[in-house]
Amino acid sequence: MTDTEIEITADLVRDLLEEQHPDLAGLPIREVEGGWGNQMWRLGGELAVRMQRMDPTPELQLKERQWLPVLAPRLPLPVPTPVRLGEPSERFPKHWTVMTWVPGEPLDHGSISRGAHAADALAGFLRALHVEAPAEAPISTDFGAHPRNCRDGFENLFRAVVPDDIAADVRAVWDDAVASQAWEGPRVWVHGDLHPANVVVSDGTLSGIVDFGAMFAGDPAWDLAAAWVLLPDGTASRFFDTYALADEAAIRRARGLAAMKSLFLMLMGQNGDRGLPGGKPHWGPAGRAALDRVLKGV
Repeated sequence: MTDTEIEITADLVRDLLEEQHPDLAGLPIREVEGGWGNQMWRLGGELAVRMQRMDPTPELQLKERQWLPVLAPRLPLPVPTPVRLGEPSERFPKHWTVMTWVPGEPLDHGSISRGAHAADALAGFLRALHVEAPAEAPISTDFGAHPRNCRDGFENLFRAVVPDDIAADVRAVWDDAVASQAWEGPRVWVHGDLHPANVVVSDGTLSGIVDFGAMFAGDPAWDLAAAWVLLPDGTASRFFDTYALADEAAIRRARGLAAMKSLFLMLMGQNGDRGLPGGKPHWGPAGRAALDRVLKGV
């Protein structure tokens, strides 16, 4: 059995806790639905265990371990923060981390009914996050590029899932983003992967942000795309008014990136409908709804 084929069970999680953090081993353990690169297990009422699964390297977890304790205190929404570190062992040759649990329901299984409140909450969160990062902050090779450098990824998604009746409109949004001016400000902290499974909602509004494995220092437009990917119809303009730090070029880049992210959600939905590994059937409708919002603009 290879590392990627190790079956992660509640018994395994408990065994690892008994070996490395025995004071936590008696807490109730239950699996949390979702997760691909990492698998999450709820530990008691206030903690979670994040287990490296499909991620080929521990880089994403190690990045969260290093930087979330620095970022969390200044963020206005709850985020997971590491409280105990699990090291590779003979029993499980990968990294795992005990983190604080962020209460709420993932947006891909919930909804936002208080759109104005959610827009303000997201804008306030991103204003607090998007501050100049230190020189040693990570730089992403997968996220953070100008749309003009993401053409291959966009074209693959475009060919796979864009309906013919809106293809020209989607292409126009993308071409406008490609033609936009590049980010010229300082490298700021960016979550990088804001989509419905990486935020949680409570009482009809945004209540927490999770999964910072993609975080990097760079162009904030990658997060500003969430104005369309996460927020309900008609709230993007309120978000940008409240955020108040995005110029026209940043909004154009963000809109193009939102189109690409929407297509990704649609592809994951398509893969789920086909029964392919990692597919998420319920992401398809969420992606199409986000794409419709993108086409409406700000």
